[in-house]
Amino acid sequence: MLRSSSTPRRALLAAATFTALAAMAPLAQAAEAPITIMVGGINKIIYLPAKLTEALGYFKDEGLNVELQSQPAGVDAENQLIAGAVQGVVGFYDHTIDLQSKGKEIQAIAVFCKVPGEVELVSTKAAAAGFKSMANAKGMTLGVTGLGSSTDFLTRYLADRQGIAQKDYSLLPVGAGNTFVAAMKQDRIQAGMTTEPTISEMLKSGDAKVLVDLRTEKDTSAALGGLYPAASFYVQNTWAESHKEQASKLAHAFARTMEYLHTHSAEEIAEKVPRDYYGSDKALYVQALGSSLAMFTTDGKMPAGGPETVLKVLATYKPLVKSKNIDLSKTYSNAYVAASGK
Repeated sequence: MLRSSSTPRRALLAAATFTALAAMAPLAQAAEAPITIMVGGINKIIYLPAKLTEALGYFKDEGLNVELQSQPAGVDAENQLIAGAVQGVVGFYDHTIDLQSKGKEIQAIAVFCKVPGEVELVSTKAAAAGFKSMANAKGMTLGVTGLGSSTDFLTRYLADRQGIAQKDYSLLPVGAGNTFVAAMKQDRIQAGMTTEPTISEMLKSGDAKVLVDLRTEKDTSAALGGLYPAASFYVQNTWAESHKEQASKLAHAFARTMEYLHTHSAEEIAEKVPRDYYGSDKALYVQALGSSLAMFTTDGKMPAGGPETVLKVLATYKPLVKSKNIDLSKTYSNAYVAASGK
């Protein structure tokens, strides 16, 4: 009798356990759902915090399942974000202002760089022929990552500031890295805007010279009139509002990386990146990285006054931005970094 009476109880217990596990399964799957982040050129030093956060295990520490993807131009990444194909983008903050003028609300919830980290390079050949500043850009073809990209925004502003009208020069999208190098060597562009480590590679080879430097706070303020927060992690405002916990965890992971960048040497940091980031010249990569560390924020927060500078630059030549009443408070938020630190 005891044996037969225990059987139903076991059956009931097994059924209850199965039901509980079945109920928990969707929750576990939801928790493990990947967050896809598109990076506008994942091997660029300005976007290094994305890969470094993954390599240091900070995403996993937060219980996040993050998948990093790469696009050569930030404008392509922003289109993926708006379409809902990705949850976040690592790109330039200025896109949040440009998109608001078009009715799209995007906000940076972690800021990587206080300055663009870009350089307008001029080919050695063009420099020898008299191309010494952006005031000499008339009749030239200038390389940008992509039309509508941040390099596009900045190039137009630098030319405009020197009195060169948009009709007097051409912009050619040439991407970054090897495609940028090839375009300059083939004289398809006489000058162009790019980042490290491409900058150091071209200066070392002697194929280019610095025309405008946007890698330091001093030079950026001189060229643009103030700090220009650039590389950042941004998401749709509606996603951040409906995924506050995930947004805060992402912001915290990136904030930890920003601290890491300021407490470790370039050599130590370089050990964390994939070999293809520096190729056969690791020493050059370490040198480029070392000279770039000062441009990174220490805490992932938006630097004071930065958004105003970016708005001023965009409004100079983008009629839509100028005509709209841009609400900068909707283009970034330090709240997620602050909340994650509690």
